[in-house]
Amino acid sequence: MEHTSPSSPAPPAASERFRWELRNCRVRRGLTQRALADLVRFSRETVAAVESGRRFGSHEFALRCDDVLGTDGRLAALWPQVAAEQAAADGRRGPRASPPVRPDRPAPRQRDRRDARDPGAVVDAIDELRELIGQVLNGPSDPDDAQRRQPPVDPRDDQR
Repeated sequence: MEHTSPSSPAPPAASERFRWELRNCRVRRGLTQRALADLVRFSRETVAAVESGRRFGSHEFALRCDDVLGTDGRLAALWPQVAAEQAAADGRRGPRASPPVRPDRPAPRQRDRRDARDPGAVVDAIDELRELIGQVLNGPSDPDDAQRRQPPVDPRDDQR
């Protein structure tokens, strides 16, 4: 295993280079964060968060900034490395715990990952969501399930 001494500078991370390039090019063009945000159609808060490192931004953000700032694709070229850093940062959070399995309820069905750019997939997802909302608001659609949830009838109630 190779060790580096604390005095040797580590190469800057891609996200740091991305932030530096973004800010440097913006300032050289004489733009405020607000002006850049207006030109790239993102919020000023997004520009500020990306420049400060609070947020990674997106590939679309990089492309638009390259276009507006005339950086010849430098930000988009850094993007794959920035995305890899983002994925690594997300991975450090650890896996999410699965909810406990309840024997009285069926296991949730696994859904396919859909491409959000596909209008058909979006419509399907909306339909599924409407169905779930309807089930929550209107109760179960399965008559057998509805009967199981009703309290048992006491025969003595009819005699009173």
